[in-house]
Amino acid sequence: MFKQLQIIQQQLNESFYDREEEVQALLIAMLSRQHILFIGPAGTGKSVLSSMLGQIVDGSQYFQHLLTPFSTPEELFGVLSLKDLEQGIYKRNIMNMLPEAHFAFIDEIFKANSAILNSLLTLINERVYYNNGIPISSPLLTIVGSSNEYIEEGEGLEALFDRFLLRYEVNYIRGEETFISMLKDESDAEVLKMTMDELYDHQQNVARISISDAIFKVIAKIRQALHDEGIRPSDRRFKQSLSILKAKAYLAGRKEVIRADLNILANILWETVEQKNATKEIIHEVAFDTVEAFIHRTTTEFETIIMTVQNTMLQKTTLAKTELSQLLMQGKTLFIEVQNMNRQMPNRPELQSLKTEMQKQLLRITSDVIGF
Repeated sequence: MFKQLQIIQQQLNESFYDREEEVQALLIAMLSRQHILFIGPAGTGKSVLSSMLGQIVDGSQYFQHLLTPFSTPEELFGVLSLKDLEQGIYKRNIMNMLPEAHFAFIDEIFKANSAILNSLLTLINERVYYNNGIPISSPLLTIVGSSNEYIEEGEGLEALFDRFLLRYEVNYIRGEETFISMLKDESDAEVLKMTMDELYDHQQNVARISISDAIFKVIAKIRQALHDEGIRPSDRRFKQSLSILKAKAYLAGRKEVIRADLNILANILWETVEQKNATKEIIHEVAFDTVEAFIHRTTTEFETIIMTVQNTMLQKTTLAKTELSQLLMQGKTLFIEVQNMNRQMPNRPELQSLKTEMQKQLLRITSDVIGF
């Protein structure tokens, strides 16, 4: 089953340029039944990427809507039933609306007004919609919220902001070559589908991923270090983050959460925009020792190079071979760094393992570049 997710992730990365982190986050949110917030300017592909959730899971119900300050509850929760209203019953027709969706994308979610806010909060947090005072269980798995800007203090949107466990900034494509490749790409995104039953099986497998006492202790240290800096995420947020850590490990093909998975907490544990960078630095400092930090950095950079090579191989352009050669040189430079670190610390078997794996990958890349 894991191979199915690998294929989906690779296909999404091929379709959405410079969005590897967002693609991973979206799949993690889906696997963990958590909600995710994308913040960034218009035209960065937030809505198109988010809509893939509905396409990936065959048989799922998908809902999408753009909020404005003048949006009404009818737009999200359905119109009032006139027949019931004649009997004094205040009941909405929720068919094909947000309460019946498995996945949803709400653009400009912070434009939600007071008429919408309370119902939206309950639905996101409890997966329940009160129709004429009667609680109706919603099949909602993941809501993707989007906004061009962060909330401001005093707007009364703090509770809504807190409902999104994962928070990511989405920016325009960075690299020139990647940007040009995006401009030239006229293909439609094609992604392997899974059934709802297969998704539920994946989610059950995620729940079985183990977290060792050592990892729990590191999380406790992160909490204390954040508190020392005046950053105080709630106990609920820490508890919910465990499902994210498990999903991240599962998506990577592991049965146990490792220290490297803890880096995703940098997208979870901050409360205000001003705390973002400090939170990331604290998590990195506490979670990784010198060697682990080195391995984490080089592994992340090397995986990015491998992914870029795979995407570049698909582009049959005159510049592709030059870019592949440059990527190969970057990969070899990283390999030399690992080799030198391994010589300095021969008693760390994880460095030897990383060196062996990188060497194997570089040989394969070299062969691909020569034959391109």
